[in-house]
Amino acid sequence: MPDAPLTDLQMKQAAERFGTPLYAYSAAELDAALSRVQAAFGDARIWYAMKANPNLTLLRRMQSAGVGFECVSLGELARAVKVEADGDHLLVNGPAKSDEEYRLGGDLGATFIVDRLGEVALLPPASRVLVRVNPGLSVSTHDHLATGAAHSKFGVRPDQLPDVLAALRSGGHTLRGLHLHVGSAIRDAGDFAAAFARVAELHTLTGPLEVLDVGGGWGLGADLHGIAARAKEAAASFGAVLWVEPGRYLVAQAGVLLTRVMGHKQTGRDFTLLDAGMTELLRPMLYGAAHPVQALWEGEATTSDLAGPACESGDLLGHDVTLPAGAVRGDLLALLEAGAYGAAMSSTYLTRPRPAEVLWDGTQWVTMRRRETAEDIWAAEV
Repeated sequence: MPDAPLTDLQMKQAAERFGTPLYAYSAAELDAALSRVQAAFGDARIWYAMKANPNLTLLRRMQSAGVGFECVSLGELARAVKVEADGDHLLVNGPAKSDEEYRLGGDLGATFIVDRLGEVALLPPASRVLVRVNPGLSVSTHDHLATGAAHSKFGVRPDQLPDVLAALRSGGHTLRGLHLHVGSAIRDAGDFAAAFARVAELHTLTGPLEVLDVGGGWGLGADLHGIAARAKEAAASFGAVLWVEPGRYLVAQAGVLLTRVMGHKQTGRDFTLLDAGMTELLRPMLYGAAHPVQALWEGEATTSDLAGPACESGDLLGHDVTLPAGAVRGDLLALLEAGAYGAAMSSTYLTRPRPAEVLWDGTQWVTMRRRETAEDIWAAEV
């Protein structure tokens, strides 16, 4: 079984105290992930891709470590305001920004990441800008996560870049640099080398730049030092400082989703029934993500599918998962690497209250988000 960021005893105590389903995080692993990025990328500026997990407790921890925020919605900008982040620590990204997002980003003095030529006319006056480039590469990840592919909705094609640069100049905006993000959960480090090399070729169009932002998307077991070396070479071709935007890498391994066994059944498949499912963890259904699992009971090894409680055939958290046999109702299971896009993508479908989130700070459990109630869900309904 893989190791969890929390001990079995800590997970059992958390589940007993706060109930399940439950998101539980390790502060030590959050710190360790950030340290790994800092060690690999050195002086590169780090921006946290807030969409991975926007909990205010996590944002304040990132902010205290000097990390900036990449925001892709009005709500994420509001969270940045809530933690009192200033414009020098904010990036505004996204392919279809609203008028309100331009207005608030401009008021805060954030740097905008321009995603298409038509966006230049929508920018607030005298904006600071990075231009997102789509290198048109196939990468080793799920198609829904391949943001740098030619068919992706993201970024400016290299042949479109001269027109975007001209529009920025005529509009009175400041080009700070280029932005590149080719995907998430990328398995082959060679994909990054290919992308960095392709964007470095654009220096003949741009000349020297202040910034090269190479995004994130590194798989959790990636060779960060090797990736960083190639990124630094690309930045040097522009005479630019290097920026990176990790999201999942910083928080995924710090979090687990704790769930209890509700029962067992067999049809054409063997199913272990859980009290958590697609409403708590969407990634398996959305991306085909396979989360490591740690069972907190003992028995001979067997295989089973992990089925959630929703009346949806796709509500499965794992296929052919190796588990100890003999699980009984109430046994505890931990889905690992769930700190990113877990709680952030949870929903209230079926009027299921979203889970609580708690943090082990090294000495005690701290509540990051209380469990919702049914009343919370319908509070805005009229």
